[in-house]
Amino acid sequence: MSPATVIREVGLRDGLQSIATIVSTAHKIEWLNAAYAAGQREIEVGSFVPARLLPQLADTVEVLAHALTLQGLTASVLVPNLQGAERAIDSGAHLMVVPLSASHAHSLANLRKTPDEVVAEVARIRAARDAAGSRTLIEGGVGTAFGCTLQGEVAESEVLRLMQALLDAGADRVSLADTVGYADPVGVQRLFEKARALVGERLACAHFHDTRGMGLANAYAAWQTGITRFDACLAGIGGCPHAPGASGNVTTEDLAFMLERMGVATGLDVPALLALRQRVQGWLVGETLHGTLWQAGLPRTLAPALA
Repeated sequence: MSPATVIREVGLRDGLQSIATIVSTAHKIEWLNAAYAAGQREIEVGSFVPARLLPQLADTVEVLAHALTLQGLTASVLVPNLQGAERAIDSGAHLMVVPLSASHAHSLANLRKTPDEVVAEVARIRAARDAAGSRTLIEGGVGTAFGCTLQGEVAESEVLRLMQALLDAGADRVSLADTVGYADPVGVQRLFEKARALVGERLACAHFHDTRGMGLANAYAAWQTGITRFDACLAGIGGCPHAPGASGNVTTEDLAFMLERMGVATGLDVPALLALRQRVQGWLVGETLHGTLWQAGLPRTLAPALA
């Protein structure tokens, strides 16, 4: 088989932050356990933001504490600033993702900081991490890398500049995100090739939305450039509250199925993911779910091999 890929489940953070339903802590832990049992070894379990802003994620400390009991699981959280990073460090998170938007307009709307102010915040986070003697990794997540509903075009040169700036400020690695579903496969391949030429293996992850139906094609284009880690969300929920129309992350079960069909090992039990989706659907009554594999089901001749 081809070299293995890792699908980082982001439903417990990116998925839940964008819907009205508040899932109980018990159900989140049930979700976490089932995803782990299905083979997922990287899971974003929440976000350290004020509870008044995202009540859906107010229990991140509790969910993270449980995640840390699962052997071999890399538990990550999103942190928007130094205060959030300090909570992540104190809570023992393995990795913290610091979001940066390459779009100036989206950055101000989402984080109330310019992109370069976020870079400066990463430098402070790195200093705090090192002072604490923590091993928590810092990932700079460059969003709106392919365009923005608020600003429009985002120059590739600006995306590349900000990636390098994040690493220079102390991030251990960086990732690229199509926050609003503007990317196309040709543009993805071009930008990821430039990014990998600039920062090499420190470009660690790709994050795509399926807003306009090109999520899987974009993931394939990134994979062709050597990317082996992808963010995805069970049932394709998620989006960004400050990016109009940015609905629907790439669906975990669909991405896993595509990669396995290509001969790319994911380590995931696809039927188990479909079963988990069914359980999660019961907790999200009235919410819009996405994806296609669940509708058609697995081909009978393939189901045993994908389990």
